[in-house]
Amino acid sequence: MTKKERYKKVIEWFQENMPVAETELHYSNPYQLLIAVILSAQCTDKRINMITPKIYEDFPIPESMAATTPEVIYEYIKSVSYPNNKAKHLVGMAKMLVNDFNSEVPDTLEELIKLPGVGRKTANVIQSVVFNKAAMAVDTHVFRVSNRIGLTTNSKTPLATEKELVKYIPKELVPKAHHWLILHGRYVCQARKPHCDNCGLQLVCKYYGKEVK
Repeated sequence: MTKKERYKKVIEWFQENMPVAETELHYSNPYQLLIAVILSAQCTDKRINMITPKIYEDFPIPESMAATTPEVIYEYIKSVSYPNNKAKHLVGMAKMLVNDFNSEVPDTLEELIKLPGVGRKTANVIQSVVFNKAAMAVDTHVFRVSNRIGLTTNSKTPLATEKELVKYIPKELVPKAHHWLILHGRYVCQARKPHCDNCGLQLVCKYYGKEVK
């Protein structure tokens, strides 16, 4: 099976079996999603969704968060991973939105990664989810699933994985494909014990062909 054939079959399977694929983070506007994604680094979406409603309520606009301190934000987010750093990032992000971007979340990679707490992955999530751009955010799930299935070949870094995926996935499907791979990795192709018996991609999966049979 060629790589193009594998991509075609994988995409067809997801289109049929996961026609709706979207972020599981709760948000109502770009600013809220930016908060949630910054907080979600190395933390579960479930945990983030538990703490963000109060943050959204008490800091509804960038100006309100820019006016507070990391120490105050820490009390809202102390149950997540790396709360000290994330508290500083959130306040710094809000201040930059107010001072440099007219309180609006920017829509380009170059501008997004200027914000504290925003790396390439987070910027791609915002571009993809908010602005429906063909940006592929590669987290641990996307990295693992892409390599296991065989969508990527010897891609050792998230950036290499991103470039290979966007090369073969039709541009209009990239935003949804990002969620296909995340959700598949979260619930089926899990890190320690993938549920291969319940996976509909067995016939096209390199991992299943080599490791399971």
